[in-house]
Amino acid sequence: MPEVPPSPTPPPVPTAAPPPEPLAHGLKQRHLTMLGLGGVIGAGLFVGSGAGIAVAGPAIVVSYLIAGALAMLVMRMLGEMSAAMPASGSFSVHAERALGRWAGFSVGWLYWFLLVVVLAVEATAAAQIAHGWVPAVEPWAWVLLFMVVFTAANLTAVKNFGEFEFWFAALKVGAIVVFLVLGLLAVLGLLPDTDPVGTANLTGRGGFLPNGWSGVVSGVLTVVFAFGGLEVVTIAAAETDDPARAVGRAVRSAVVRILFFYVGSMLVIVTVLPWTAQRAGLSPYVKVLDAIGVPSAGQIMNIVVFVALLSALNANLYGSSRMIFSLAERGEAPRGLLKVSGGKRAAGGRSPGRAGGVPRRAVLASVAFGFVSVLLNLLWPDTVFLYLLNSVGAVLLFVWALIAASQLRLRARLEREAPEALSLRMWCFPFLTWLTLAGLLGVLVLMLTDDAARPQVLWSTGATALVLLVALGRGRRERGKRA
Repeated sequence: MPEVPPSPTPPPVPTAAPPPEPLAHGLKQRHLTMLGLGGVIGAGLFVGSGAGIAVAGPAIVVSYLIAGALAMLVMRMLGEMSAAMPASGSFSVHAERALGRWAGFSVGWLYWFLLVVVLAVEATAAAQIAHGWVPAVEPWAWVLLFMVVFTAANLTAVKNFGEFEFWFAALKVGAIVVFLVLGLLAVLGLLPDTDPVGTANLTGRGGFLPNGWSGVVSGVLTVVFAFGGLEVVTIAAAETDDPARAVGRAVRSAVVRILFFYVGSMLVIVTVLPWTAQRAGLSPYVKVLDAIGVPSAGQIMNIVVFVALLSALNANLYGSSRMIFSLAERGEAPRGLLKVSGGKRAAGGRSPGRAGGVPRRAVLASVAFGFVSVLLNLLWPDTVFLYLLNSVGAVLLFVWALIAASQLRLRARLEREAPEALSLRMWCFPFLTWLTLAGLLGVLVLMLTDDAARPQVLWSTGATALVLLVALGRGRRERGKRA
């Protein structure tokens, strides 16, 4: 990636409360808290974790600890900046303030592209489950239904999105809690017809590290992307009554609880059953529930995974619409996307004179590309859509790296210019920020050495380089006009 010079005169860090967003402040603290908890509990955990266990064995617990720690450090940095400077564009706005317009443009468009492509994956996967329940309805019809329903929900008041996500996340969190309780009872031999499990499955069949530390590393590469989605919390915070307080509370609660859910689940799974019983593509949760005698475990988990996919689809549509709206506010996307419900239009990021609204054109722009992605997935799943999916495979890591780079710059400036704004602080600054950057670089390097992951890095690097070239070209044109 070419080195890009920072903006010669970065905009000052605001020392007072920013002007209100021209969006509805319809989200409550309970919505944001549950979004933080449920935002990363998805199919990647319920199904994808089986692939991680297959390569790391019981040491998948360590893989999740490493990947989770990396994601939580990024989230803490993002929470610090969002609490000090809440904005609907979140890290895109922070990158622009810290590094220049090229950075805000690049990270905003890359994240939008990531969300709308992944949206198609989630819609298709949910359709396959629904098709299994009602074979008479073709998968494409289910996809159309899901897209229409969630587009309609996102075109109405933002509180509808909040309520959808609250109950979706509540079901996912509830399922994890029930699983942990049943798993612990099974380990202790307190369920009917069960004996205490002990540590035999943790130490047998090759030991805790059956494939060595290389297995742990492979596990990290498998599970790290399951933590993507936390960023939407800081985007949604701009539509609460008290963004700084709301995002701070959401980040604090999410950090410990998500690690507990993820790591606790993995510890239960590899303790109850031998790691060799797990297979990629099959849910380890189903296997554990079957083993302890829960009837219809497969169908129960199908329902949970189905809800998780719809929840992610809803959140990604919301996040992508707010990101492209924020880009339009800063002149980095078509200005026509600034119109909000009620016939109002934002101007320069300032309130249009009403309590808020919904950026309907931004929602429609995001879902339009989502429909195109779904069509590509249905027509050419192994060619065109595969390339599209590979092009965003590692984009999340580039986004996280820009978040860390932005926090390095903004933290120092905030301490000089507005220390009172730092209500939520990154731990051990700047040491842990630099360590996070090194960790993200390490994951990218390891992906390059992995045959399966290498295409994602190469295609994602190409997509990132293309966006950077566009950003730099726009900057040169603007400087030429001013000259």
